[in-house]
Amino acid sequence: MAISVGDTAPDFTLRGRGGEEVALSSFAGRQNVVLVFYPAAFSGVCTDQFTAIGGNASRYAGDDAQVIGVSVDSHHAQSAFLDALGIGDSVLMVSDFEPKGAVAREYGTYMDGPGFSGRATFVIDKSGIVQGAFRTDVPSEMPDEAAYFSALSACSR
Repeated sequence: MAISVGDTAPDFTLRGRGGEEVALSSFAGRQNVVLVFYPAAFSGVCTDQFTAIGGNASRYAGDDAQVIGVSVDSHHAQSAFLDALGIGDSVLMVSDFEPKGAVAREYGTYMDGPGFSGRATFVIDKSGIVQGAFRTDVPSEMPDEAAYFSALSACSR
């Protein structure tokens, strides 16, 4: 089932840098979350997408938002990808590795054929409600990042 605007975002706990657990619920009442599902660390489009996101780190911070990248890569690959991007800790990268794609399936983004998540972004407010849901038809396309900021403005209302 695909997650849509107005839905309560399904909670999850996934492994991030160094294997630490990152729970979506840990941001409740504290920060908005921009949850970015992507196909694979180090791929060209994913690199471009997160380079752009990293370039807007201060804008996300100004909207009191934490960006969390999610893919089926291991948390080790996620950490190396984050290091290679050179965007510091402005983005958390978490691994939907085991069971493979379980969170992507819950959000309706997992692609069974290729075995990875499609490209999708969910803007979630501090109360856990989805304020923006953006998907692309094919993984090689990127959603318009400006739409994330429009959805974040709804989070402060």
